[in-house]
Amino acid sequence: MIKASLLRNELNTSFRLYKRLLENGMHPDNYTLPYILKACAYMESFRLGELVHGHCLQLGFLFDSFVGNTLIMMYSLFGNMENARYVFDEMPTHCVISWTVLISGYAKIGDIDLARVTFDEAPVKDRGIWGSIISGYVQNNCFKEGLHMFRLMQSTNIIPDEAILVSILGACAHLGTLEIGIWIHKQLNAIKLRSSVKLTTALMDMYCKCGKLDLALKLFDEMPERDTISWNVMISGLAIHGEGQHALRLFSQMETTNIPPDDVTFIAIFTACIHSGMEHEGLNFFNKMFTKYKINPKTEHFICIIDLLSRAGLFQEAKDIINKIPQSCSPKEVAVAWRAFLSACQSHKQIDFAKMAAERLMELENDSGVYVIMSNLYSSTSDVDSLQETRKMMRNRGVDKIPGCSLIEVGGVVNEFVAGEKTNYRIEEIHVVLENLNRQMD
Repeated sequence: MIKASLLRNELNTSFRLYKRLLENGMHPDNYTLPYILKACAYMESFRLGELVHGHCLQLGFLFDSFVGNTLIMMYSLFGNMENARYVFDEMPTHCVISWTVLISGYAKIGDIDLARVTFDEAPVKDRGIWGSIISGYVQNNCFKEGLHMFRLMQSTNIIPDEAILVSILGACAHLGTLEIGIWIHKQLNAIKLRSSVKLTTALMDMYCKCGKLDLALKLFDEMPERDTISWNVMISGLAIHGEGQHALRLFSQMETTNIPPDDVTFIAIFTACIHSGMEHEGLNFFNKMFTKYKINPKTEHFICIIDLLSRAGLFQEAKDIINKIPQSCSPKEVAVAWRAFLSACQSHKQIDFAKMAAERLMELENDSGVYVIMSNLYSSTSDVDSLQETRKMMRNRGVDKIPGCSLIEVGGVVNEFVAGEKTNYRIEEIHVVLENLNRQMD
């Protein structure tokens, strides 16, 4: 009954049943306790979790692998890896699940270095452990490292599962490594892995972000069933490729299905309107979002509309939208909106609006980008005094411009270049080629 209540997400009922069990003088076993610990995690009740942990100690179940692993999982979901590690260290034996949950927990809180140390300590590495470190790297935007771990896994006899391939396709999408993405697509038949909705959607996302929109559309059209994420990825893919009208038509098709759009769908729609200069359509969808679909706008939606209006030269309207951003939003989120507004002001040389936006940004954060944008803006005008004042402020506040970086895939290997750095081991050869190109162009 406790398990049934948990599966139905009736968490309070699970606890009431557990309380009745104790009141009847009965003792929970290693089957009962994991379900109650999961209920604590899903309820986000750290205090209740500690109390049930106490029961586990009193009843001597801390040494049980089922109970111990669930305790590690619970504390990991709370982000309390100190307690998770304590439970792990107290367990007399560790199975592969223990290591997997611990690695995933460290990755979840962003401590990918400790996750890697834990991975290296694991005496036996099965597919779950490899998957936890690969997905951990990808979740923490360490895409190159994720691909490196995938290559290391390939040197073993372990065959990747759907979760690992979805993570790697996500890394390929961010890095633009089309060759690896295509290789994975071809491998699906070789390892006899069924193309599920999740896996096909990951392939579509990879092809969209690597510039192969036609292949993404082909996959989308061939899908026997689609979920909201599938529609979102395809609409977004069309949007970033400037196919705004096609994206809106696809959204109309989505409305005829039984799959309702979510907040991410509208971000994709706004992106389509931004890249295709459809400001009026974007405003109509903005109103439709909360009138028809009852979706409250988030910061991301406000930022999209601000960007849309600013690009269309409607600066006063964009400023009014910024002032409507809920006070519950963090200063960091508000700063993103002002930064989008400032960038548009620079493009259209709107000095007065740009000054106002820059002042608000300087109040919210100490970001070099603000000063650089204003410096570039003044450089394009005859306002020499403001230009010198901005550069003086940069020196006085010790603000440095963050160097730009770029990534390029050559022969299946991702190479990273950072402005001003010479860390690439073939940098001298690269400079020779560049000099030859310059001479030919001259």
